[in-house]
Amino acid sequence: MTDPVSDRTKASETNAASPELEWRDGDMPYSTAFGDHFYCQTDGRLECGHVFLAGNGLPDRWQGRQDFRVGELGFGTGLNFCETWRQWRQQAIPGSNLHFISFELYPMRAEEIDRALSHWPEIDGERQALAAAWPDHPQEVVSLRLDANTRLSVVCAPALEGVSRAEPGFDAWYLDGFAPSRNADMWSPELMQALHDKTVPNGTFATYAAAGFVRRNLQAAGFIVERRKGFAGKREMLCGIKPA
Repeated sequence: MTDPVSDRTKASETNAASPELEWRDGDMPYSTAFGDHFYCQTDGRLECGHVFLAGNGLPDRWQGRQDFRVGELGFGTGLNFCETWRQWRQQAIPGSNLHFISFELYPMRAEEIDRALSHWPEIDGERQALAAAWPDHPQEVVSLRLDANTRLSVVCAPALEGVSRAEPGFDAWYLDGFAPSRNADMWSPELMQALHDKTVPNGTFATYAAAGFVRRNLQAAGFIVERRKGFAGKREMLCGIKPA
């Protein structure tokens, strides 16, 4: 079966420089470039479970599947990947394969990932494995085989460019860029159309965002969009499905 992202690694490093990071309240990473935290201040791991896993009907939807592909806009600290990997290892059928493909223009350094994720003992094993495998100088595509059944690809390029180049076959999407009001390019009509086109029939998306223009862009792309209760007092979030 063809992978959505090839194993190639370019010789030249990405030209984009990482945005300035501040550490708030100990180990809470904050991007000064986008004026936003990398994850929910209440509990980013629980937010991942509520928004991205439950919003995509996971882990139920991967039960009985031999292969499952998750796409993500915004890798950040790798928190969503680590929590997904943890639940996959606990609940997927033996021998099934997870490919998690994330699109991230500004990859963090291994020590930053390790520091940010150290807050959650529940993902200690996943954090240590990710930080140990993470390259010192991320190239255009970081491709990591983290165990016999789990592969991580991080495409270090503008999201629209990366998604447009990817092969179709995504079962679920985590839309986790910085807030739409601060990073509109990650929620544009063109990008929402591109990820819709790469999604399998009955594939899904979920996002913490509930801005009207985000909902309209997803609907215009062809998704059926549903509002749900948000996490930790946030009134709404969005999830949806690509009709068969």
